[in-house]
Amino acid sequence: MSKQYFGTDGIRGTVGKAPITPEFMLKLGWAAGKVFAQDEGRQKILIGKDTRISGYMFESALEAGLSASGVDVMLLGPMPTPAIAYLTRTYRAAAGIVISASHNPYYDNGIKFFCTDGKKLPDEVELAIEAQLNKPMDTVPSDLIGKTRKLEDARGRYIEFCKSTFPRELSLHGLRIVVDCANGATYAPGPAVFEELGAEVIPIAVKPDGLNINHNCGSTHPQALQEKVLELRADLGIAFDGDGDRVLMVDAQGDLVDGDELIYIIAQGRQQDRRLQTGVVGTLMSNYGLELALKELDIDFVRANVGDRYVLELLSEKGWSLGGESSGHIVCLDKTTTGDGIVSALQVLAAMVSQDKPLLALREGMTKLPQTMINVRLPEKRDVMSLPQVQDAVRAVESQLSGRGRVLLRASGTEPLIRVMVEGDNASEVAALCRQIADVVEDVISA
Repeated sequence: MSKQYFGTDGIRGTVGKAPITPEFMLKLGWAAGKVFAQDEGRQKILIGKDTRISGYMFESALEAGLSASGVDVMLLGPMPTPAIAYLTRTYRAAAGIVISASHNPYYDNGIKFFCTDGKKLPDEVELAIEAQLNKPMDTVPSDLIGKTRKLEDARGRYIEFCKSTFPRELSLHGLRIVVDCANGATYAPGPAVFEELGAEVIPIAVKPDGLNINHNCGSTHPQALQEKVLELRADLGIAFDGDGDRVLMVDAQGDLVDGDELIYIIAQGRQQDRRLQTGVVGTLMSNYGLELALKELDIDFVRANVGDRYVLELLSEKGWSLGGESSGHIVCLDKTTTGDGIVSALQVLAAMVSQDKPLLALREGMTKLPQTMINVRLPEKRDVMSLPQVQDAVRAVESQLSGRGRVLLRASGTEPLIRVMVEGDNASEVAALCRQIADVVEDVISA
């Protein structure tokens, strides 16, 4: 069955436009409560949020719906998405709900769910919630209405958990770190974690006002962080997104270090410490340079479809622990159950400290290959990638690159677009070859 509301990462959209409305959130809370109340005993569900202004409105609506279904509610307040996953697991809650639109601007919002084990909901549970949404809403008898309380020590619990993922024998003493919290959910726990582990921390974008989340800051806009690292002569910078599940870094020269490079550094560091559990999972968009660098270290590498959900599925299937995306959504399954920006940053810092090398030196083991992407717009959604002319064009380019690069054609999941991407060791050649394939796609469309 196809889903009406849930996408690959929950439900997301513009505030005030269906389904991101108070009415829908009330019904969603009730529907989710009905599904989880079917388990034995009185159930409790945690609700956390990022710092966007609409979070307060949707928190109240979800709370009312859950209470009407007979489920108790624990409010966490502004907390990173991975913190809700962790606390759902440790409190043995039936589920955790995150009110967040991640790296999107303040006028968007969304809902993510976690199961009692801190993992994303399986398809069958999402479908059960959607089925419940189609039923008329009712209220349990008054003596069964759910109660709500605020979890006062949530932040401290999460900070201690993050610190526990950093080796006890290591310290961040002597490191000057600029931490950009995107005016989002990491504004309080983020700087605290690194400071308590011994670093000198200069926090920026830590004054959320409900409207400035991700605005010219954080992992989607790292320019301010790059400038601050150079201005303060810091050892490195760390940038989170609005809900704290992504991380990018900046080296001492002010250069951005993306998710592919961070994954390489973590894998290389774990191999040195003999803690790497076999291979690494990337995505179709992971830079070919990551694949080549891991091959040099004799580390297996496989690609999943784009999206952390698919990375997690492939990690589980392989029995591996490390994977992620270029965007900085990195998963360390030996530490936690989902992508966690703070935990991922700590794994990079552990590699730095244990090898006594700066971030700049560790990233040198991987050379990112030049990449060109051209979006070819379609008059309507249709399959052009399987046409003989397009496949011949792709094979010709793959033959020319012959182990020096790769070709990827990918249909957009949200727009009538074909994304043509070529990577290789020569920037001008890559650009020309990408244009060559894109021209063929355009010719096929116009014909």
